[in-house]
Amino acid sequence: MLNFEIKGEGKEILVLLHGFMENNTIWNDMEKFLSKDFKLLKIDLPGHGKSVTIAEVQTMELMAGEVKKVIDENHFTKIHLLGHSMGGYVSLAFAEAYPEYLKSMTLFFSSFLIDDEEKKQQRIKSYRIIKDAFGHYARAGVPNLFNPNEKEFLKDKIDTALEIALSTNNLGALASVKGMVERTDKTSILNNLDAKILVIAGKHDNAVKTDLVLQNLPDRPNIKSYVLDCGHNGHWEKPSICAEIINTELLQNIV
Repeated sequence: MLNFEIKGEGKEILVLLHGFMENNTIWNDMEKFLSKDFKLLKIDLPGHGKSVTIAEVQTMELMAGEVKKVIDENHFTKIHLLGHSMGGYVSLAFAEAYPEYLKSMTLFFSSFLIDDEEKKQQRIKSYRIIKDAFGHYARAGVPNLFNPNEKEFLKDKIDTALEIALSTNNLGALASVKGMVERTDKTSILNNLDAKILVIAGKHDNAVKTDLVLQNLPDRPNIKSYVLDCGHNGHWEKPSICAEIINTELLQNIV
């Protein structure tokens, strides 16, 4: 069973899934701004935080199944699901397999599009360094995920992100990268899911091609998108603004 933490007494269940080389503490800055109407279920994905690695290749579908076990254990039947980056990929796999659970799905600095060949090759080439020199891999990559125009201002947040990344089990990270390589295009989910779909993106995101995501976003009344003046990590760069969007959009029409 995955490690998880529950915060808040609200009636609306908001499940938070972190990204690659993160854990459930990434939501701490944003948590204080989220409405008291939410009960937060913060999960450590396999091979991250205090959750063990469960396979040599942790596909998004495999991880989504583990997330469902946590939700079922807590007897939650209707949830809001929000995933950052890789957590968004897991959210899409969850939506594909278990759409009846969802009141909403938020792609938080993430993408429903399949990786292009260049991105796939980058992931494959990273296998060796993740296995043999994980510290170097994390130190080289994490700072680039923040708005390059505000790195001095964000130094404490970058240090926090790096500390969390370095605490990640390297074999858990490797299994997750292998799973991301196998990721498929999920545009059909956005075309067919009846639940509310929220997309929050960053103008300076070096990990997600925000323009491409927005260009390919289906034109449906249940889909809403926001682009913020930040990098890949809105939970650290713009926590109050991200929380305000989530409060406003997810609690609309809630009785």
